[in-house]
Amino acid sequence: MIHFERIGAESDTVLRNLSEHYIHDMSEGFGVQTHADGKFSYDTSVFWKGDFAVFLAKNDDQLAGFAVVGSADRWLGRQAARDVKDFFVLRAHRGKDIAETMARFIWDEFPAEWLVRVLPSNKPAVPFWRRAVRNYMAVRNFKDGEFAERRVTDQCREWIHLHFDNSRGAATK
Repeated sequence: MIHFERIGAESDTVLRNLSEHYIHDMSEGFGVQTHADGKFSYDTSVFWKGDFAVFLAKNDDQLAGFAVVGSADRWLGRQAARDVKDFFVLRAHRGKDIAETMARFIWDEFPAEWLVRVLPSNKPAVPFWRRAVRNYMAVRNFKDGEFAERRVTDQCREWIHLHFDNSRGAATK
């Protein structure tokens, strides 16, 4: 059974350990190298101080991944808008609908204007996020159920931005 748990700073070690796998997966697209000790050492401490919500995904009580939700103010100019900051499912748990279920879960937790940012070079992620957002908006039957997609360059890196709003409630039939 898939379930999600919001965590706090007391679970930082778990998040840091999972982040090593996440950064390893993302290292090619971001050009990230390990430190001399062989670790990526992703600094997760910022998640406990700012406007972030962190969730662990579990599949049959086994850690399966995590999601970090933050403000999309930097990109959309609105503090209340939400951003899928980090999102990761361990390889052993991929293909089991955990990722799309986790995406729906975090979107339902925060009815808001949303931004999903993905690197075009992240070939598996681009179609996943397009499908996840499209499915979410269709299944939830949100008013203005379309989402916008555009390419954006930020700090010399190209991104695909998927933008939608689930704060206005489902359309009535």
